[in-house]
Amino acid sequence: MGGARSTHQEVTTVSRSPILLLHSLYGLRPAVHAAADRLRAAGHEVLVPDLYEGRTADTAEEGMALKEETGGDELLKRAVRAAAPVSDRGLVYAGFSLGGSIAQNLALADDKARGLLLLHGTSDIADGTTTDELPVQLHVADPDPFEPHDWLNAWYLRMGRAGADVEVFRYPGAGHLYTDPELPDYDEEAAEATWRVALGFLDEVG
Repeated sequence: MGGARSTHQEVTTVSRSPILLLHSLYGLRPAVHAAADRLRAAGHEVLVPDLYEGRTADTAEEGMALKEETGGDELLKRAVRAAAPVSDRGLVYAGFSLGGSIAQNLALADDKARGLLLLHGTSDIADGTTTDELPVQLHVADPDPFEPHDWLNAWYLRMGRAGADVEVFRYPGAGHLYTDPELPDYDEEAAEATWRVALGFLDEVG
């Protein structure tokens, strides 16, 4: 006796990792919101904490004063608090300049991190740091007075020894914060090239 056999097809929904996007020395400026909106338009969930709690700077000198007034440890604590509610889902850490250095410190300390996107900035790497093939992508001006070649070469080697899978993209002639349209550093061609590559990276890791 024949009978119809029903089949059940499981549909798996893949949830993207949230992105923690950290602002530069200048604070949470319109360019950071615009970058977050760009990432959201590409389908990503983006968290954009305000590490200066409402204050922004118009010059690098003002930004340095805000950084020093807040303190490096407090900035790191605020970033950790922002990441905490979603860190179990596997975050992609990202940041601009100062925010990149904070993002790097968080990502290397988080064994659930899915990726690290650095824009214009890196940080030192503590001895003994290890990571399990963390995908890392750095976009930086060439030359960059805040990220000189000797430093970047040493940083690249140390990240590799720590176990990270690192890509570096350099943009000749661009200013340090070349993705911010409101700053003299802005370079439209370099900025658009950066976002094309970065979006591909985020699609892969997130």
